[in-house]
This record gives sequence, structure tokens and C-alpha cells, in this order.
Amino acid sequence: MEQESASAKGARKGIPGLIDKTVSSTYEDLMAIIEAKLELVKIDLTEKVALLGALLILLVIFMIGTAYFITSLALLVGELVGHPFIGYLAISLFFLGIFTVLTRFRPELLKNFIHKILLSANDYRK
Repeated sequence: MEQESASAKGARKGIPGLIDKTVSSTYEDLMAIIEAKLELVKIDLTEKVALLGALLILLVIFMIGTAYFITSLALLVGELVGHPFIGYLAISLFFLGIFTVLTRFRPELLKNFIHKILLSANDYRK
């Protein structure tokens, strides 16, 4: 009598036991797949955050270099014409002209250019 109750508690035999075993192994496999997918998402997300951080650092370095280049160019133009303020005025007018073209006459140009860069960075094809 004790052996029957012990075997009934331990494992079910026959089709019900097979169904229990199949359902529990399927559940365990599904949980393992979900955990693996979550790990892949975490890895992909950290890679994208690292790329964003690197791009931000490069952008800051590029902006500092550009600022020094523009200042040097303005000083050169000012030296060539004899008045430093004229060099800064010429460079400022150049950048204001680019700003005007991009905002007034061709507002979609910059947006389309950035959109193409982002699509090519993610390998999307139109």
C-alpha cells in the first residue's frame, strides 16, 4: 500500500505522465528561449549605447576642431584684408548664408540627407 502511494506521488505513468513530462519540458524550453532572447536584447542595447557614446565623443572632438579651424580661417581672412573683424564678419556671413539656404530655400535637403545616413547605417534599403 505504501509503495502504491509513493509511486503515485513520484511520477505518473502512462499517457498522463507523458503529457505532464511534455508540458513541463516545453515550459522549461520556452523559458530558456525567452531568457536567451532577453540576453540578446541586452547585448544589442549595450552595443547601441556604446556606439552612441562613441559618436557623441567624436562629435564633441569634431566641434572643437571645427571651432578652432573657423577661428583660424577668420583670422587668416582678417590678416589678408588688414582688419581682423572683417575676417570674422566674412566667416559669420558664410555660415548665416548656409543657415538661410537650409531653412528658407531647401528645408527638406538636410532632413533627407540625415535620413539617408541613418538608413544606410542600419542597412535599410528603399
